[in-house]
Amino acid sequence: MHLVIISGAARPKPKSNTAKIIEAFKSGFEEKGNTSEVWYLSDRKQWERAAKAFSENDNILIALPLYVENIPGILLEFLSDIPPKTSGKTRLSFIVQGGFPEGSQSRCCEKYLETLPEKLGCRYGGTLIKGDMFGLGLLDEKNRQKLLKPFTEMGRYFSEKRYFEKSVSDEFAAPEYMPEKQIKKFNRFGQKIQRLFMGSIAKKLGCKGKLDAKPYDFRRKL
Repeated sequence: MHLVIISGAARPKPKSNTAKIIEAFKSGFEEKGNTSEVWYLSDRKQWERAAKAFSENDNILIALPLYVENIPGILLEFLSDIPPKTSGKTRLSFIVQGGFPEGSQSRCCEKYLETLPEKLGCRYGGTLIKGDMFGLGLLDEKNRQKLLKPFTEMGRYFSEKRYFEKSVSDEFAAPEYMPEKQIKKFNRFGQKIQRLFMGSIAKKLGCKGKLDAKPYDFRRKL
């Protein structure tokens, strides 16, 4: 089986969490002799070849970050120029990753993606959802690989099934909602820890101001 993978992330590959997830998924998918090719829409020089690969192959996977509850504009722009297929043989599947830990945050996007294949003359192959991916690119290699391991396992699963079964995808997306007890615990202790963590990241990125600064809050000047 040959799989065309298209990254709908706007970030360039070295900075993209979606790219890291694709590589993990791809490694599991190719273990038993399957092949794949990956196209990154963040590089507009690849668009023409990515569109050609889309039109000439019947197994396509689009991976994307959740953006304002739906798909990134760069992906929408790319797909709007692709003529619908007519053979009815192509299966189009999706991976959606986001920073929110709850699977429920990506359900609006999932509903849209369920309608998208038909518009492109394809069959729907399911959507794999996973949240809590914000810090993926900030982790050390050991912890990053631990977080990516489930995607490698899902790559193996996809190589056999060729689509994402709804029950399996829902289990992978867990938790759908954070338990109330865990939310209360975070409100009490987690915010302080997160603030220290984000502050450390900001310093590494060269931030010199306060994270809660409000330079455009004109009310302070009244």
